[in-house]
Amino acid sequence: MGEEIKRTIKFTLVFMVLLGLVYPFVMTGIANLLFPYQAKGSIIKVDGKPVGSELIGQKFTDPRWFMGRPSAVDYDATSSGGTNYALSNPKFHEELEKNIEEFLKKNPGVKRSEIPADIVTSSGSGLDPHISPEAAYLQVKRVAKANGLPEEIVKKLVDKNIEGRFLGLFGEPRVNVLKLNLSLLEEIKKHKK
Repeated sequence: MGEEIKRTIKFTLVFMVLLGLVYPFVMTGIANLLFPYQAKGSIIKVDGKPVGSELIGQKFTDPRWFMGRPSAVDYDATSSGGTNYALSNPKFHEELEKNIEEFLKKNPGVKRSEIPADIVTSSGSGLDPHISPEAAYLQVKRVAKANGLPEEIVKKLVDKNIEGRFLGLFGEPRVNVLKLNLSLLEEIKKHKK
């Protein structure tokens, strides 16, 4: 009996070292070699300085910028999660109504019936960096006016930043809000010259 316990303890320790230390270090090394950008958080840099991750949404409240989806966790990557309110929950309807009113206030001229669901509801993670192309197009007028740019130029920025379906089949077309706002920043700089 004692010999079996010793063997079990040795077996457990060997596998703890192999699976708890060796395997994660090897996989991390392989990921850093094969996918260095993704392994380091897909950080987008401007002039060598990090401005955000293309995988995590950010809060843009200034009318000069395209806004992303609402976040149930206020865009805090350390506490990812959604509201988990059912459609029948009155709190869901309160939050939805608040988000719709805020969007309409920021985007005058947009009709309630034109608002896509993604721009007024948070994602399951609360960190989704994407919006639908429709949600981006609804913001073109406001963003163009706030930046003194022609609407057609801002619309072309949205067109340029639409990401298609994965492998042409999976998911929906989408726009990464941070990348779109960085494209907008470049366009603003061009027009100031």
